[in-house]
Amino acid sequence: MPIIPASCALALETALTLCLCSIPPATAGAATPPGDACSLFTASQVSRVLGVAVTNGQHPIPSSLLLCAWAPAGGAQLDGKKLSVNLMTERAFEVGKTPAHGIAKTPVIGVGDDAYYVTDGGRGTGLSVRSGGTYVRIWVGGFPVEKKQKELEKALALQMLTKL
Repeated sequence: MPIIPASCALALETALTLCLCSIPPATAGAATPPGDACSLFTASQVSRVLGVAVTNGQHPIPSSLLLCAWAPAGGAQLDGKKLSVNLMTERAFEVGKTPAHGIAKTPVIGVGDDAYYVTDGGRGTGLSVRSGGTYVRIWVGGFPVEKKQKELEKALALQMLTKL
């Protein structure tokens, strides 16, 4: 079996997650996530956690309410502080746990019903959280220390869970 470089594996995982996020739940009675990812946080909440003033959440893909991003006025910078949140399906959440070469998957205790970090040295971390029938991925950028990213993602997840 060929070994896939970590950067390719991360790109594949990200593309698969985005595709799976748009697939509706298989069962008609399944719980559905909030309708708008931007409804999960206010600019004030995000500003306090990131330590920098951010604008209201924006949908990077205007036709999709599944993704939302917060950044300082003027837009996100490649290495600037920012938050990205995407609503996921159960399937995308479970696929995200699948081992991939060069990408660490670490369970998180005490956050929602189930949670895990996905860590890639080149991109940082992301925290995926399940609470009931709601599945969300939180990604904080602009912090060079992985431990700090994880702390901020967890803090945001705990705030989010009070709304769900």
